[in-house]
Amino acid sequence: MTQPQGALLVGSVNFDDAETTMRTASELLGGHLRRIPDGEVGKRFHWIMFQPDVLGQAEGIERVGDEPIPFGAGLDARPLRIADGADAADIRVPALGYAAAALESYAVFRRLRDEGAIAEGTRFEVALPTPVAVISSFFSGDDRAAFEPVYTAAMLRELDGILSGIPHDDLAIQWDVASEMGIIEGASGYGALMDAWWEGDVFDGLVTRLATLVDAVPADVEVGVHLCYGDAGERHFVEPTDAGNLVRYANAVAAASARAFTWLHLPVPIERDDLEYFAPLAELTPVAELYLGLVHREDGADGAARRIAAAAPYVAAFGVATECGIGRAPAGSTDGILRTHAEVAAAW
Repeated sequence: MTQPQGALLVGSVNFDDAETTMRTASELLGGHLRRIPDGEVGKRFHWIMFQPDVLGQAEGIERVGDEPIPFGAGLDARPLRIADGADAADIRVPALGYAAAALESYAVFRRLRDEGAIAEGTRFEVALPTPVAVISSFFSGDDRAAFEPVYTAAMLRELDGILSGIPHDDLAIQWDVASEMGIIEGASGYGALMDAWWEGDVFDGLVTRLATLVDAVPADVEVGVHLCYGDAGERHFVEPTDAGNLVRYANAVAAASARAFTWLHLPVPIERDDLEYFAPLAELTPVAELYLGLVHREDGADGAARRIAAAAPYVAAFGVATECGIGRAPAGSTDGILRTHAEVAAAW
């Protein structure tokens, strides 16, 4: 059976602070990891759900509804709209919070590496959501097309802040790509949430948007793409028939990008240890590092081994990961999930 090479932590980890995340990941996974995230602690625990509170501070943006909709950690989940009479292009968006969090966590990362708790050569991983995720989740109607370029510019400013504050040879950027897969798959049951809002071919629009984000990361900084089917309540917004659309989208973005991915992560549902799911991987454009999200807390190393065996006929080399971040996994399960990564992955 193919022995996977290395492991990837997709982003969120269910610990209370960045230092615990990074120390524990290094202790349990050691040489299996090329990069370590901060676990997306604090207000980033629920991925993009803190963004409405940030954007709602901007003059010209209003919350929809009169009463807050609580969403864990004191977040307000009400959607957003452009105020009557406001021009989206004139809205001054406040700092989104990603650069500030990255710089704060990088200081911890550097201290731990100086102490020897993190191995030399390990990079600091920063995961960022695509603008499509935020626009599709919190805006509707004509506001989507109007505000998307404004939010995209704000996200690229966050990226610039990270690039300015962290040495490039220490840094790895990951783009989290979830809503895009829902749009590609035509996920039903979510209303307009998974609808495109741009003119022209929907798939081509998604390819261009992600390729632009990949190319925004300088060549001396690692860049990864995490394709995702969501994990709200540890459930997908749609169950893929096989890996075909993941491969199709990844190949198209790779072809459209001026620079190569450093790594690509593809999810594997827990139910899929059959050859049919993995067969499309035979058509995947080669990437420097491929990670398959086949580690699941519910069936541990045994389940991962079944999925590894099913993937092996179609892809020569890959590392292992969970299918999404583990920040919202049940409390107390994190150490076990990390140990499963180590059990099924060979050291680099």
